[in-house]
Amino acid sequence: MSIAANDRPLVLDGGLSNVLEEAGCEFDPLLWTAGLLRTDPEALVNAHLAYLYAGADIVTTASYQASVPGFVNAGLSAEEGEGLLRRSVELAVEARARFQAENPASDRKPLIAASAGPYGAYLADGSEYTGVYPASNAELRAYHEPKIQCLSETGADALAIETIPSLRETAILAELLAAFATPTWVSFCCRDATHLHDGAPVAEAIALVRDLPCVFALGANCTAPAHIAGLIRLVKTEAPRQRVVVYPNSGEVYQADSGTWRGTSNPEDFRRLVTEWMALGADIIGGCCRIGPAHIGVIRSVVDGLSDA
Repeated sequence: MSIAANDRPLVLDGGLSNVLEEAGCEFDPLLWTAGLLRTDPEALVNAHLAYLYAGADIVTTASYQASVPGFVNAGLSAEEGEGLLRRSVELAVEARARFQAENPASDRKPLIAASAGPYGAYLADGSEYTGVYPASNAELRAYHEPKIQCLSETGADALAIETIPSLRETAILAELLAAFATPTWVSFCCRDATHLHDGAPVAEAIALVRDLPCVFALGANCTAPAHIAGLIRLVKTEAPRQRVVVYPNSGEVYQADSGTWRGTSNPEDFRRLVTEWMALGADIIGGCCRIGPAHIGVIRSVVDGLSDA
């Protein structure tokens, strides 16, 4: 199975933090789930396994909020920080190996996507939902470049450049990605079906990255499910040669001041939505914040049912 070319939609995993919270894990306020790379790696392996057993074809690494500067701020050396970035991929690979050993008859060959989130994830202040950063272009570049370089050297099947909320950050990432060959998807964080969270048109962001040799898919994540159909149509129009990746949040609203979520979501709600997204041409479908194994199980059943029909 190739992550860049497959004859049926691939099922991506869901949110990592909600699975870990349910398992009783506590998070570092700055490193969030990435702190467990150091303190509880087995919990991360088990979280990946939960998604693999739910039916995920792709698992994303616990590196979304991880960065060398973040680890240095937590008291580690730069070398230790780079080691933990690589460790995020190793743990996903370990989970895949366990799943395959426990299910030798399975025809699924899970893939690993190394996650690289926006600068706002490092700030841990909710600014990935605004795209407004107190950082220069040079600082954004200095943040992203070593992380992308490190993750691209791990042997992960793909890079997931995800939750990108601003046109400025997209332009900087486009310059950096031009130097890399690892298959990459770029996923935007959107306020609606046509705008990034900073207010810029999604079409302008797509234009910056759609022709990069390494980029095989474009889409949206950490975006309300109600906007996904429109975003699929937009990607299909603006980048018809690219695959489409979508993994929305649950539709609940994050309250950055309290670190809580408002609203509810039923996994069964995704049955109708995923059917629609597949009909529109989505190639990789999963979930983000507050989407768990139950949701991924629903997505798996829809993908299998429609693909076999």
